[in-house]
Amino acid sequence: MIVIINYGMGNLHSVYTQCKRVGFELIISSKQSDIENADKLILPGVGHFSKGMEKLKELNLIEVLSKKVIQQETPILGICLGMQLLSKKSEEGNVTGLGWIDAETNRFSIENNQKYKIPHMGWNNVYTTNKSPIMHGISESDELYFVHSYHLECEAEDIIIGETDYCYRFVSAIQKDNIYGTQFHPEKSHDSGLKILKNFLETV
Repeated sequence: MIVIINYGMGNLHSVYTQCKRVGFELIISSKQSDIENADKLILPGVGHFSKGMEKLKELNLIEVLSKKVIQQETPILGICLGMQLLSKKSEEGNVTGLGWIDAETNRFSIENNQKYKIPHMGWNNVYTTNKSPIMHGISESDELYFVHSYHLECEAEDIIIGETDYCYRFVSAIQKDNIYGTQFHPEKSHDSGLKILKNFLETV
């Protein structure tokens, strides 16, 4: 069973629809029992980091998610805010995250405000830094869709599988064992994004 985690912060139905398009059955749920029985998890997200953590706490999902992901090594894909929540902490609200990866979430530091706007929004390339099954078949000429004001800064370079240039090079995709994350939105990235979702759902 594949579960899209509903904590009130994501474009859940876009993720659901695109996963269905590539041939997979899945459910959207905030029930602990569904998460406990999941074979794979997707944590989407749009919005404020501190609000996202607050919602996960309100729904009593942090403990069950940690058990599934850290102890049972269930594959999980964090998308946009969902990836940021995997980090130790964020400048956005100055709060702690799930802490599953050795990274922090920080706001873009922009010097040229006329050339570079925040949020970073639009289509950009992702440059592969380390091999990962979710990026199989994705080339550096493929463009993926971004909309965000914050990005990960990782202590360990070996978990970085993709980087993107926007005023400077930032982390746009990560993998640590069974934990995957994309700063871009695969569900909004047409054929390239569908390929990434299929890679996660089929081969991970």
